[in-house]
Amino acid sequence: MPVEQKPKKAKSARKLQTGPSGSAKARRGAAAQPAARPGPAKQGPSRSDPKKSLRAVILGALDDMKALEVKVLDVRGLTDIADYMIIASGTSDRHVRAVAQRVVEKTKEAGFRPHGLEGLRDGDWVLIDLNDTIVHVMLPRVREFYGLEKLWDLTAKRTAHA
Repeated sequence: MPVEQKPKKAKSARKLQTGPSGSAKARRGAAAQPAARPGPAKQGPSRSDPKKSLRAVILGALDDMKALEVKVLDVRGLTDIADYMIIASGTSDRHVRAVAQRVVEKTKEAGFRPHGLEGLRDGDWVLIDLNDTIVHVMLPRVREFYGLEKLWDLTAKRTAHA
């Protein structure tokens, strides 16, 4: 008695399209895309005051990671390299690295791309360049030694000259 074979399924008449990236999304084509669900849109940087929203993102990340002695310095009248410097401390080199990594992660999620990141390997002092804002995350002994607050704080300089 002959064994019956199941008929093979016919392949789809529509060929998969491949875009320049070769990604699965490009291969599926527009017809296979699921409908977008209504919901809150992903928010990027605020158009009204992007510097304020960047500072809010940075300060939120520092607060999330329990950074110590966070200080925001307005250095617009002192230098052209940045408008604001944010200085924070960590309890150990591991904590300093974790705080810095969280700042980078959160700012990227908010649509701000860091231009530079220095000192992450050592963890004594990590500097994050976010264009108009520079973030310093330091060990307390390093922070005390370099005294960035005294160097860049405009109000301290005014009282010293008075």
